[in-house]
Amino acid sequence: MTDPQSQGVQSVARALRLLHLLSQQDEGARVSDLARLAGLAVSTTHRLLTTLELQHFAQFDSERALWHVGRGAFSVGTAFARRHNFVTPALPLLRHLRDATRETANLGILDQDELVTLSQVESREIMRAISPPGGRVPAFCSGMGKAILATWPDADIAEFVARTGFHPMTKRSHRSLTTAMVDIKRIRAQGFALDDEEHVTGLRCLAAVVWSPQAEAVCAISVSGLAARLPDARLDTVGRQVAEAAAELTQRIGGQKPD
Repeated sequence: MTDPQSQGVQSVARALRLLHLLSQQDEGARVSDLARLAGLAVSTTHRLLTTLELQHFAQFDSERALWHVGRGAFSVGTAFARRHNFVTPALPLLRHLRDATRETANLGILDQDELVTLSQVESREIMRAISPPGGRVPAFCSGMGKAILATWPDADIAEFVARTGFHPMTKRSHRSLTTAMVDIKRIRAQGFALDDEEHVTGLRCLAAVVWSPQAEAVCAISVSGLAARLPDARLDTVGRQVAEAAAELTQRIGGQKPD
């Protein structure tokens, strides 16, 4: 006989899995596709989606037979942003950074071993870098991820790599701890990190950490754009602009660098 409590936990886990899958489908998704991605029966998937719809976490477009994320998910997401007191004060700094560099400015955190973009102010250029809020990237393929990791002790970084691996996304992505640590030492020395086409070929990103009142790297700020607009000759200037924005946000939230 199946334990009702276990059944309930399983249903919640499956519903959350479907909600996560929906968040990755900008154009919406059919129930059959969601069922396939989640490894569930279509009937089970439809039942769970209907339950999510009743709570406004999912929305069904009857004309196109597509499911989308509902407004309830937005409400929960904004509650997360309100709890993290660095998101709201970061926005004017991101706008200023976007205007000063003419490139896309981002705010992100390290979550479950990946870099998650929390907020973004897009460049006004026609060709620009975009990483939608909520998007996840392997930490070592991200400028913000590497900037945060560089604040860790070497032993913790080695343990992180042993546990998670690298998950390279381009030919420039790190694949060994040796080369990664060379990069980490460079980040520590210059005060900002460079994603040199390690996430997407043709894109570069410069990032710096924001410190909490407890002197911990709570998040990171970055500027991302086409490699052609971020040539080697411009990296130091933009990197310092990003580091200054991160230092300003640190000050605004009452943070401090470790001694």
